[in-house]
Amino acid sequence: MTTAVDTEAPAQSTPEGDPALIGVPTFIVGATALGLVLTGYVPADAVGASIAIILPATGLGQLIAALWAAALGQNAVAAVFGVFAGFWFSYAALVLGLIHGWFGISAGAEVSTQGLFLIAWLVMIVLLTLTTLRLPAAFTLLFALIDLALALVLYGTVAGSTGATTAGGFVVFAFTAVGVYLFAGAVSAATGGKPLPLGRPVLT
Repeated sequence: MTTAVDTEAPAQSTPEGDPALIGVPTFIVGATALGLVLTGYVPADAVGASIAIILPATGLGQLIAALWAAALGQNAVAAVFGVFAGFWFSYAALVLGLIHGWFGISAGAEVSTQGLFLIAWLVMIVLLTLTTLRLPAAFTLLFALIDLALALVLYGTVAGSTGATTAGGFVVFAFTAVGVYLFAGAVSAATGGKPLPLGRPVLT
């Protein structure tokens, strides 16, 4: 005899996981490489040195994290990782394109092209910062430091100021440190420990 219980569809388990465990460390390694380029660890004509990390590791890692977060229904997290996937992939495209002359950009237009890239992404990351103020304060600090780094590198690029560009590189190291803190908290929680405090959101 079939009962009502027998005919019920099996309960669907909710998928679990933390996309930050992929998204944050791949962000850290790419940001570290970028910071080293901006602070002069490699010669000025070796701007492509970081692409071997940024393209296959950071860009791809951000994309995987975004897709994972979307699958979990973590829409805000997916948006953040998706935005940064776009940033890192487009940075790689910009550098490789300028080095190899892919986009038909003349030598005289290279500075304005870099300025265009930096302005567009500064607008986007500032918007991301303002629209995610309900996230814990650690994320707001991370995004604000990225805004500052982009602004400094933008000024350094269009004004020809190596000092501003170098300062931007050190700010990159600062937001990388925030990323390290976020990753440490995520790993602690994933391994049965307590998550690290992230601070109260600016907006509640």
